[in-house]
Amino acid sequence: MTPVLRGSLSSVDLVIVGAGPVGLFGAYYAGVRTLSTAVLDSLEEPGGQITAMYPEKAIFDVAGFPAIRGRDLVEQLLEQAAPFQPDYRLGHQAVGLERGDGSFAITTASGHRIECRAIVITGGIGTFTPRPLPTGAEYLGRGLVHFVPDPTAYADQHIVVVGGGDSAIDWALLLEPIGASVTVVHRRGEFRAHPHSVELLKASSVELITDAQISAVRGDPDVSEVEVSVKGADAPRTLHCDKLVAALGFTANLGPLLEWGLRIEKRQIVVDTAGRTTVPGVYAAGDIVDYDGKVKLIATGFGEVATAVNNAAAYLNPAVSAFPGHLSDYAPAPGEPVAVSPTA
Repeated sequence: MTPVLRGSLSSVDLVIVGAGPVGLFGAYYAGVRTLSTAVLDSLEEPGGQITAMYPEKAIFDVAGFPAIRGRDLVEQLLEQAAPFQPDYRLGHQAVGLERGDGSFAITTASGHRIECRAIVITGGIGTFTPRPLPTGAEYLGRGLVHFVPDPTAYADQHIVVVGGGDSAIDWALLLEPIGASVTVVHRRGEFRAHPHSVELLKASSVELITDAQISAVRGDPDVSEVEVSVKGADAPRTLHCDKLVAALGFTANLGPLLEWGLRIEKRQIVVDTAGRTTVPGVYAAGDIVDYDGKVKLIATGFGEVATAVNNAAAYLNPAVSAFPGHLSDYAPAPGEPVAVSPTA
């Protein structure tokens, strides 16, 4: 389901910063509490890291689903929130924060401005940038990629995956039955991925080249071969390569959020048990927050954002409880339109 992209509201009750799974679930709960809601994200599509990095990967730690594709999880979260008509502002990075008397105004990098009475930040790890290969960066978009959003584009291709973490191994396993060949090049002898995934990799037809790195990328105009330097070898190996997947991780940047006056420690926002930050009216949930005992899981983020949004509802209207009650008493039937409260 494609989200409603109205982008027309200039004032709402609540702004959710981040359209990853946690933010999308927050949009649902905001609708349940009859809050008019806008969802901002710097990415052009909803789903955050899942959409950008592993939409086809199976996710195993979402309650009630033995396994669910990342893309399907995002679709179902959008469908869950759809009756409440959240206003999605995709491709708009939240930059500036102005504080008024019981209100806020958020400005985006593209010059948009939206007023609200409360904020929930669910920005994951912030803006993330893939780590580049030491060579061949000029081939980005010409056979070199950092993410694999559509594995069907790799059918019958000779694929080289660089990296030794979860993303690299997951993509290698995903592409093995699709590509003509898959080779993993890793600079160490041991992999950092989940042990079960490594076992599956070693039992597969994927060729593993360890203690090695890409030393040259060639092709005109697209990648056609790579040179691999192996530790202790007399000469580098040359591999035929149609698609080069650089899965070397990424660097994260909280960016403008650092200027919002929040308490931030070790690049994470500090919150209390209600999801409150040190700025009244601003809450946070998901991987962007930290507290003693924090476990970074999607399941954890879902609980955190439900707590944050419900406490934000009580903050906006002290006459109501943070406990939403039994949702079956007033949740909409599928397809039933829902009116949200007027903005202040």
